[in-house]
Amino acid sequence: MLEAKPKKKEQLMTKSRQTYQGAIFPWHCDHMGHMNVMYYVGKFDEATWNFFSSIGLQGRTMRDEQKGVVAVEQTIQYKGELMAGDVITVHSEIVEYTDKSVKFRHEMRNAETGNVAAVTTLTGLYFDKVKRQAISLPDNIKAKLQEMSD
Repeated sequence: MLEAKPKKKEQLMTKSRQTYQGAIFPWHCDHMGHMNVMYYVGKFDEATWNFFSSIGLQGRTMRDEQKGVVAVEQTIQYKGELMAGDVITVHSEIVEYTDKSVKFRHEMRNAETGNVAAVTTLTGLYFDKVKRQAISLPDNIKAKLQEMSD
């Protein structure tokens, strides 16, 4: 007889910071009446740019220096429905980082209930847009990542 394995506990986002707040509008919803998956990705992407800005990876600087961050992996877990009129927040935290990459997690919550609607984990590589290759994150960015990880 096979025994059921205990459910893995969800990791708590103990070092997170709010990186997005917004609302769900009717045009975000599909024929099922809840927010369509494409809009989860879009709202997580907005949180990503706020998160990057908070660690020193601002869009203007990356454009001027011909640098960027490319996504190499993303997973999403859908945990609850969001409906038109719901207000949401996204909280973000560092999972890990290396010399050239950063892995981070976003948690989307219903701001009124506190319920988690979705969690995504992303890995990005710091990238030289001219040479078309991954490069080392600047030292000041690594210092900020370390500070956020402590």
